[in-house]
Amino acid sequence: MKSYHPKSLLNDLQYYITPPHDCSYLEKKSARMVFLDPVHRIDVETLSELSRLGFRRSGDFIYRPECHLCRQCLSCRVPVNAFQMNSSQKKAWKRNQDLRMNIISTRDATWQHYALYERYILARHADGDMYPPSQDQFEKFLVHSCTESFFLELWKDEQLISVSTCDPLDDGISAVYTFFDPDENRRSLGVFAILKQIEYVKMLSLDYIYLGYWVPHSAKMNYKSQYTPLEILLDGQWRHLNRSLNAEEIHALGDSLLTTLPSGWNQLIVK
Repeated sequence: MKSYHPKSLLNDLQYYITPPHDCSYLEKKSARMVFLDPVHRIDVETLSELSRLGFRRSGDFIYRPECHLCRQCLSCRVPVNAFQMNSSQKKAWKRNQDLRMNIISTRDATWQHYALYERYILARHADGDMYPPSQDQFEKFLVHSCTESFFLELWKDEQLISVSTCDPLDDGISAVYTFFDPDENRRSLGVFAILKQIEYVKMLSLDYIYLGYWVPHSAKMNYKSQYTPLEILLDGQWRHLNRSLNAEEIHALGDSLLTTLPSGWNQLIVK
């Protein structure tokens, strides 16, 4: 296990908290966010510290949910050296061995990146917050950054078919957002993009890929629980999830995070 020695003092940074607003993940729930003053330019060491405390980045904003009586937004990360592919992930890996990976700075985004993003949002997220897509929205969300973000691209010959926006950390990378060719359903590009990020972190001899928030009561977020072993930030401590959970267990975990964690979970989740 690596030892990390922070170079910055997080208490010297300025934070704000939002008023309650509709939750993006759970219907009929309100949410609040603590966010860092976006005037700050964040170095890798500071962003890494913040990530270990459960913060995420979106564009120039670094934030963390701070909700009353709900703790369902579980920061999660995959310890890449312990990760084992399940059967469906192995199939996705084999299907995509004809793809080439490339790394570029988000500042070098081109019309190809936006065109792929636009197609993806129109086909996959027409009912979401990012619809309708626009060039300005794309740039504010995925190109502008308060740190040294990069695109992990996947190419089929001369065709760009997947892009993952990532942030470098001192213990791995943070997976910000992935968009891909919506016509390539058979490839399972969302799965393969995460597997390539895991491979990339291992190549860097680092420890983790941070997958953002896993929300047990949000079905669209539960794919993250399939990358095991998984570590979740629960009540201020990173805990090890020993195996994938079934649907009933996931729902029960979500219920518990609206109150307190039952003692019986200690057999499944360990520090």
